[in-house]
Amino acid sequence: MFYRGKYTDGADGREMGAKRQRIIDQGPSFYGNSPGSSFMYPAPPPYSYVSQPPPFPVVRLRGLPFDCTEVDVAEFFHGLDIVDVLFVHKNSKFTGEAFCVLGYPLQVDFALQKNRQNMGRRYVEVFRSKRQEYYKAIANEVADVRGGSPRRNVPRAKSSDEAKDSAKHTGILRLRGLPFSAGKDDIMEFFKDFVLSEDAIHIVLNSEGRPSGEAFVEFANAEDSKAAMTKDRMTLGSRYIELFPSSPDEMDDAISRGR
Repeated sequence: MFYRGKYTDGADGREMGAKRQRIIDQGPSFYGNSPGSSFMYPAPPPYSYVSQPPPFPVVRLRGLPFDCTEVDVAEFFHGLDIVDVLFVHKNSKFTGEAFCVLGYPLQVDFALQKNRQNMGRRYVEVFRSKRQEYYKAIANEVADVRGGSPRRNVPRAKSSDEAKDSAKHTGILRLRGLPFSAGKDDIMEFFKDFVLSEDAIHIVLNSEGRPSGEAFVEFANAEDSKAAMTKDRMTLGSRYIELFPSSPDEMDDAISRGR
């Protein structure tokens, strides 16, 4: 994702975006020395905890706009290293809450300084959180997507689904919710039942030239794009991906904005 430091096992931190499971599988400390990617908040010195590991750097946000995206959260915490953003849903509807994992424990204090600052017209509350709360939220989201939790197995809102079903297909789909580290090969694997080339996949960048979490895929024909809608809300890593019928104009406009 936006984190560009090194984990203690030597892996590039950007790989975290593809599978949150790696955060869970790692030991108590998943961050190490950074080459200094945060231009507003410098990387802290190495930690020297004797009897306990450094605290897990996660905050909880409340009061987010209901059309909020991961890019909005990253811009809200501009200058901090964002490892992961997890939006919280209840009965398949966004609650206005999210968890944000940061690169270092020290950055939690900087994030808390954003408490009650505005995102759009809404002020956002920022709280300290814990590793266990973040893990529990991940488990709930995965269970919701897979229909594995009786408490959360509620039919999704029909209005959005009906709009997708009735939309005209042009052979292009828009993907939303991609891990920031997802590449074209990941998207090709997601649509492995269809014949795609890398040239048919367009990852949308934000104004800073970083992945926005969206992409457009050009299928061979409208029939293929309609058939590919069966992948709507299926997971890539631990993230569920939303699919929307799109058009050449929408795709070109989104790509041009990221240039």
